[in-house]
Amino acid sequence: MPEPLAWQIATVTAIRSETPQVSSFTLALPAWRVHRAGQHYDVRLTAPDGYQAQRSYSIASPPSRENGVELTVERISDGEVSPYFHDVLEVGDRVELRGPIGGYFVWEPALGGPLLLIAGGSGVVPLMAMLRERSASASSVPAVLLTSARSFEDVIYHDELAALAAADGLVVIQTLTRSQPPGWTGHARRIDRPMLSEALAAAGAPPLAYICGPTLLVEAAANGLVELGVPAAQVRTERFGPTS
Repeated sequence: MPEPLAWQIATVTAIRSETPQVSSFTLALPAWRVHRAGQHYDVRLTAPDGYQAQRSYSIASPPSRENGVELTVERISDGEVSPYFHDVLEVGDRVELRGPIGGYFVWEPALGGPLLLIAGGSGVVPLMAMLRERSASASSVPAVLLTSARSFEDVIYHDELAALAAADGLVVIQTLTRSQPPGWTGHARRIDRPMLSEALAAAGAPPLAYICGPTLLVEAAANGLVELGVPAAQVRTERFGPTS
């Protein structure tokens, strides 16, 4: 078995569109290692002239799904790696990966709950791994997901989240910050203190909170939860900038 940070050549086995700018890529690894929900893989691309570009992408698949890994990648127009994934990669192509990486922003059923997951945009990806593992393990831990997206078309995993809400008791609270479709019954503003209070009430007890997304959203949500009485030690954050 390789060292945790050894590079491997993975093969793309499936590509699924999630939104106009986001797709999920399933990759088979020659030396698969079980991960923890919330971890990530590093991806490295090497050009013919030797130039290398490297980025980190959260794992979307649950640890219980063996022999491969799913990475959900948002296309960043001026990025060096994500446009390659979206515009070039096809099933059967190969790419360099190393991981899984990370030990702080992780959850597993044994840690209990309630769970309060807060995501901005593609920050939902590592949280989805947690929700998928909760479902796969038939965990009874209460879970609330508060997500923010620009528009309905930008909501990642919309149909699967609806299915989890129906089957596993997941509470989903959504806000669309820029545009809302006709008949929209969710929120239509940035995540704020009343929204956090609503999510906390749905959780039913001081939760284990995981927040992932753009830095400003993460900081505002984390500070808001602490101000509302969630112990700081129970709030874990992962943030990314506009070009991550």
